[in-house]
Order: sequence, then C-alpha cells, then structure tokens
Amino acid sequence: MSLTRRHFFAAAAAGGAALATRPLVAAESGHAGSAITPDAALATLKKGNQAFTMGRAFNYGLNDGQRRAFLAGQRPFATIVCCSDSRAAPEQIFETGVGQLFVVRNAGSTVANPQAMGSIEYSIAHLGVPLIVVLGHSSCGAVKAAIEVVDKDAKLPGSLGAMVEPIVPAVHTAHGIVGDLVENSIRENVHHVVHDLRAPHQRLLAAPRRAGKLKIVGAEYHIGSGIVEFFDVE
Repeated sequence: MSLTRRHFFAAAAAGGAALATRPLVAAESGHAGSAITPDAALATLKKGNQAFTMGRAFNYGLNDGQRRAFLAGQRPFATIVCCSDSRAAPEQIFETGVGQLFVVRNAGSTVANPQAMGSIEYSIAHLGVPLIVVLGHSSCGAVKAAIEVVDKDAKLPGSLGAMVEPIVPAVHTAHGIVGDLVENSIRENVHHVVHDLRAPHQRLLAAPRRAGKLKIVGAEYHIGSGIVEFFDVE
C-alpha cells in the first residue's frame, strides 16, 4: 500500500470528530449479544482505523465507574482473530476501548487448535458478537517461517514447526499466484481461515450466519501505512 497517514487528515477529519464521541459498548448482566448489526460493526471498525491512520488517538478515559460496569459482563461488538505480533494490536489500530473487542491472538492468525476455535465460538454463542474479522498483517514472521518450511524444508525448533503448519497450505496456494510470495501467502492464509470459519461444519457459527446475525470477513493490516484493508467481505 502506498498510502500514508498524511493522506487521511483532510478526508477523514469529520469521521474522526464523530469517533471522539463514540461511547464504550456497555455490558449488561444476563444478556448475551451486542445490539449492533454485522454491517454497523464493520463500519465502526473502518471508522476506527481511519482515525488511527490520522494519528489522532482518542482517549477513552475509562473511569472507575465505567470499569466497574464491566463486572456485570461483556458485550464486545467484534471478534478479531489476529497475529501475536506486537506491532498489530487490534485495540489500537481500530481505536477501540475496553470491552469492545473480543481478541483471539496467536502467531499467524490461525484457528487450528481448540483454544482458538473455542474462544471464537464462545464469543458468538455466549456473547452474541455479530462480526468476526480474520486479520493478517504485512511482514508476518509466522508466514515467512512457513515459506521457509515449504521452500527450503526448514526444520523449526521447539513448537515452532507445529505453530506454522496450518499456514503451509496457504503458501502452496500462493506459489500459483503472480506477485510477491510473502504478501500473497499472507492473504491466502487469511482466505483459508475465513473459508474454514464459514464452513457448514462450524455449527455454532453457521446458524447465526444463516440468520443474518453474523458476518465473517478477512482483512490485512499494513504496518507501514496503518491501514486495514478489508476483503472476503460477505
């Protein structure tokens, strides 16, 4: 991406002003689910990222009373499946406050273990989250490691080999695509995870999707520009 933060100052000034008054999503005891629709949740993330690219971070100023309100429960409006990379923290790049995002993080943004998948299912079945975003990012070390495994038969120490194994199919697919192998592998990895989450066998996700209460989309965070590019949008 060639865009920089400066490109957004003039175009997004109005959006940033609106975001400055956006309230935290309140928790409600005994009630699972956000009142926000899937499309509205996606629009909120886009506006938050626009504010982030402007470099005008909003201070939510969480006070003791607001913090105590979350003792009754949580009502996040989006679940973000993302990488553990310290440069790609979703709460910051989407300009969100405490209690707004349900974040599932592991190297490579994969969902190939019960802990990750169960966390996602919990957010949908028990919290009623209307949107799942599978978020890859540029310069992903886990994807680069998977490429080393495929292209050079690299043997990774400890649990690293098992960690990148779910990414290997995306690398094989990316080899058939013209362009930069790392970038194509990152996007294909997101495609693969989105496809898996949308599969009919994911029963806890399939039912709300059929009812129009859940959307699952893919995205890539471009570290250099701060921009989140959404794709695979339903």
